[in-house]
Amino acid sequence: MKETALVIMAAGIGSRFGGGIKQLAKLGPHEEIIIDYSIHDALKAGFDKIIFIIRKDIEADFKEVIGDRISRIAKVRYAFQDLSDLPEGFTVPEGRKKPWGTGQAILAARDLIDCPFIVINADDFYGAEGFKKVHDYLVNEMDENSDRLDLCMAGYVLGNTLSENGAVTRGVCEKDETGHLVSVHETFDIEKKDGVVKGKTETGEEVLLTEDAVASMNMWGLTPAFVKKLGEGFPEFLKKSEGNIKAEYLLPEVVGDLVTEGKATVKVLHTDDKWFGVTYADDKPYVMAALKELHEKKVYGDKLFD
Repeated sequence: MKETALVIMAAGIGSRFGGGIKQLAKLGPHEEIIIDYSIHDALKAGFDKIIFIIRKDIEADFKEVIGDRISRIAKVRYAFQDLSDLPEGFTVPEGRKKPWGTGQAILAARDLIDCPFIVINADDFYGAEGFKKVHDYLVNEMDENSDRLDLCMAGYVLGNTLSENGAVTRGVCEKDETGHLVSVHETFDIEKKDGVVKGKTETGEEVLLTEDAVASMNMWGLTPAFVKKLGEGFPEFLKKSEGNIKAEYLLPEVVGDLVTEGKATVKVLHTDDKWFGVTYADDKPYVMAALKELHEKKVYGDKLFD
């Protein structure tokens, strides 16, 4: 069977979590962290190896809390996202503090990615269905010899991804009648109030949304050929964003551009699983209660890993 990898982006600073390293917060009833659930579901779905993308300064803590444990049950590699990891001819602009976003995160692992892979955020709970559907697509349906990049994504129901503790940003997707992605619209300040879901465009224009809209939660099924395209586009992004020290090279925008240019197709794989994460500190009690309920319902056992 075709080899596949799980790539976990865990280099986020997590300032909105009130300090500390939110990716390592123990939220499950048996002190599990959210990454534990993603790894459990991914290995069960059939993924063969794991690539953690982290910051060098959290390496020791990360390995102590999870990395060393997981290396006993799966093949594990590490990549390090660094602000100064830039193409030749570019330097870090004065005042820039954070790395360059999810696109640069994947490029940090470019020398380790040699097979189709799923990429996820470390601090998000996705549910098992998305992992299974993406894995099966990568193994059974993806055409790596297509003239256009053949990619996929898990499409979440927008209403299943909202936070009760504040507004969120989501990639709101449009798809065609064949179930392929047409566009991704980065939508900000999404909240549900009085039964109505509203958000804002990048320019601040208010938009009315439906709860059953398709949301991208950064669960993509990608290939080494995509990583090559990602690398080719990074210098162009840096040129365009010169002077903007907060600009980010984001996966949804790169994928959306490739689709618009006719260079990629993206199959949207529907999932009804409820997504949740720790965007805000006040999300923590809710996440802990939700995970406890999943254990009580026997979706997960007392031990995720034997």
